[in-house]
Amino acid sequence: MNQSLFRNLRLSPPLLALLLAVALFFAGELVRAGFANPAQAINIIRLSAFLGIIAAGQTLVILSGGEGIDLSVGAVVTLGAILVFRIVDRSDAMIVPGLLAALLAGAGVGLVNGLGIAFLRIPPLVMTLGMAGVVQGVILVVTQGQLIGGAAPLMTTLIARPLIGPIPGVLIVWALLAAAIWLLLNRTAYGMHLYAIGVNRITARLSGVRVPLVVVATYMLSGGLAAFGGFMLLGFTGSVFLNLGDRYLFPSIAAVVVGGTVLAGGKGSYFGTMAGALVLTLISSLLTASQLPEAIRQIVLGVTLLALLSAYGRQRALRG
Repeated sequence: MNQSLFRNLRLSPPLLALLLAVALFFAGELVRAGFANPAQAINIIRLSAFLGIIAAGQTLVILSGGEGIDLSVGAVVTLGAILVFRIVDRSDAMIVPGLLAALLAGAGVGLVNGLGIAFLRIPPLVMTLGMAGVVQGVILVVTQGQLIGGAAPLMTTLIARPLIGPIPGVLIVWALLAAAIWLLLNRTAYGMHLYAIGVNRITARLSGVRVPLVVVATYMLSGGLAAFGGFMLLGFTGSVFLNLGDRYLFPSIAAVVVGGTVLAGGKGSYFGTMAGALVLTLISSLLTASQLPEAIRQIVLGVTLLALLSAYGRQRALRG
């Protein structure tokens, strides 16, 4: 029994991701002196938080099964950041209205995605890819390429600067979000229904689960969380540009997969996604410190992802 327990722990994808993250962090000392130190550790986790927040909605979508992947995440991140940028316009008093507008816009995009997928039977990849193009087009039409506004000083204070000792605000937000998603997935009817439709939608429907409603709600949550990620990024950088969220699309999917969530749906957790986000950020930081060309960085990232997926596939084979 003890050997079986050890084997399961050893092969757990979230645990593998965390162990890889630790190894990568200390390997940084071999690349650049001073890479592995407490201040740098906090900075790495802070950078991971933005990817982790954006990947939260992606986790829910992938858990829902049905070949679900949200390819509109990058565009919605940009949309959320631009809306806050324009509405807030450097005014602390406008932070809440700006955030609410971004969340509503992101949830609105998710609503359209969910309705198209649940009721029109459009494949998720096609639907979300099309909506990504629509959102990007709307951004260009509305802004005309000119981004007017500004981030409020209070946003920078709450998000980018230390709030509790050396811990920046974004890490506190990430921890609170993780707790909220854990409660959502493990202590609510929505969470039970989400796992159920991820395993088998026909069985879930026969069991009384309103599958279309759960699907629509899931894509709305994904859109809202992506827009919230845009808000957090704006608070950290203080600026916005037209393709701000594009670089988070692939990593948001990779973080979920590296964290052990099954692409077929029905199995996984947000804590795994958090570990996956940390791994990807560490790899990126390590490769940046090594000053490798961008093409080599992408190859290393792809090889690492394949290795983790292979380990996860071996785990399923052993359990089967």
